[in-house]
Amino acid sequence: MLRTHTCGQLRLADSGKRVTLSGWVQRVRDKGGMIWIDLRDRYGITQLIFDESKTDAALIEKVRSLGREYVITAGGIVVERFSKNDKIATGEIEIVVDDLQVLNASKVPPFTIEDDTDGGEELRMKYRYLDLRRTPVRKNLELRHKMMQETRRYLDGQQFIEVETPVLIKSTPEGARDFVVPSRIHEGEFYALPQSPQTFKQLLMVSGYDRYFQIVKCFRDEDLRADRQPEFTQIDCEMSFVDQEDILNTFEGLIRHLFQSVMQVDIGEVQRMTYDEAMRLYGNDKPDIRFGMQFCEITELTKGKGFQVFDSAELVVGICAKGLAGYTRKQLDELTEFVKRPQIGAKGLVYVRYQEDGNLKSSVDKFYAEDDLKKWAATMQAEPGDLILIMAGETRATQSALSELRLKLGNDLNLRDRKQYKALWVLDFPLLEWDEESQRFHAMHHPFTSPRKDQMHLLDSDPGAVKANAYDMVINGVEVGGGSIRIYDRGIQQKMFNCLGFTEEEARNQFGFLMEAFEYGAPPHGGIAYGFDRLCALFGGSDSIRDFIAFPKNNSGRDVMIDSPSPISNEQLKELHLDVVKSK
Repeated sequence: MLRTHTCGQLRLADSGKRVTLSGWVQRVRDKGGMIWIDLRDRYGITQLIFDESKTDAALIEKVRSLGREYVITAGGIVVERFSKNDKIATGEIEIVVDDLQVLNASKVPPFTIEDDTDGGEELRMKYRYLDLRRTPVRKNLELRHKMMQETRRYLDGQQFIEVETPVLIKSTPEGARDFVVPSRIHEGEFYALPQSPQTFKQLLMVSGYDRYFQIVKCFRDEDLRADRQPEFTQIDCEMSFVDQEDILNTFEGLIRHLFQSVMQVDIGEVQRMTYDEAMRLYGNDKPDIRFGMQFCEITELTKGKGFQVFDSAELVVGICAKGLAGYTRKQLDELTEFVKRPQIGAKGLVYVRYQEDGNLKSSVDKFYAEDDLKKWAATMQAEPGDLILIMAGETRATQSALSELRLKLGNDLNLRDRKQYKALWVLDFPLLEWDEESQRFHAMHHPFTSPRKDQMHLLDSDPGAVKANAYDMVINGVEVGGGSIRIYDRGIQQKMFNCLGFTEEEARNQFGFLMEAFEYGAPPHGGIAYGFDRLCALFGGSDSIRDFIAFPKNNSGRDVMIDSPSPISNEQLKELHLDVVKSK
């Protein structure tokens, strides 16, 4: 055998055993008469020792020829280590080697393959197969593996059946851009890669598979961010004969199970909040509720004093930052510059210091007397020592900008503790949102989301006012999952398509198969999809999902390791009937 044990397995109790280990040379330390090798595999590191006075000269010569990342197999006796290392699991033992074989040599790696590497991200992505040897990356993939297993264990225990749905499907106009795949056999026609298995999981409910799940790869051709990749993984689920409460309880249970089994963490109460509340209190439909600084509207208290910024504003709203009245002018200017950045787009920031002596000083003292400021402070429940920060303008833009400021202060003040977890259900989203550019409504989630039962009648008269029977799970300000109760009646689905501006012919061409299926006894159903990569990043304490994907794309959507996407040959283009396209 090329190994009897792994490099993370042996302990002091194994002293005296003859063993064979195989792995990669982490480093060689040659002190003249003594040579040590740190041998690494997926399971850990074991120290090999060679005493020049007791070891065959040919073997010593072979050892001295080794370089980093050589693949070797070594046989010898386990002994107690004289100078123990409590930083590794095998730190009490070492192997006195009497036989060593080089299985493969290695070029000098382009970066050090250690926990603290000297390689930049782009270099490590180019040589991802080397980066995957590093312990932090391996631990991320081990975490991902464990979360997959625990997800399956929980859902299997709840009578869910795992069903694989097609990867080559039909392109649809709603949602993000599709990746399309040309058909060689059917000239001029294309498949699309699925953005989600949405219609297929609904068809499975029509088929009677009342509890479905799939850990599924999905694809979206959209701009990249730290928490986005062109291909990503979802925990995709659907249930029949349920209402919203059943869904929330079942999948809150999944999150509790994952935290308990993987992290040994009890996440406590999962709060619930409507979309309208989230926007009013946090300016964000995925609020981080680990800390306070809730929004407080003071629009009516600010009007009529001659300060045009407030007088003309649709919304005047602020937050109270506890204990920050001592912020310097420089610090306040930095906050102002932050909100004026193009990504945030605010025109300015008003502050009020509630000084320790009880006096209030503001950046708008020219327009407002201290009695006015006291009313603001009372409304915001501010106390001496606090700092009030106020923004004004159009409602949505102002809420968004103040939300960014709140999150910045949360980071600056270390209020967003990665080891603390706060989960939240956000409910009652708008069903539709108006798009000025196309002059029509778009589905806020997707076209199969059911309106709330008590608002179904508004689809005809006031579709923009309708709330969806939809829900998102948010953890620490990150949307980790979302879903809805689905439409299962053909007539209501057709009405929804009408609201979205589909003609009957367009609806039939795109979704005729689903509409027809609804005529064969479709049960009430609903579901959810969790972003599996996002969950892994959250559990691993990272802002980027790339750290938890074996072979991710970079910020430009490229795989720099295999150089993809790439041109294809003219022969391939011709086969696919795309020969009019010029290869790069």
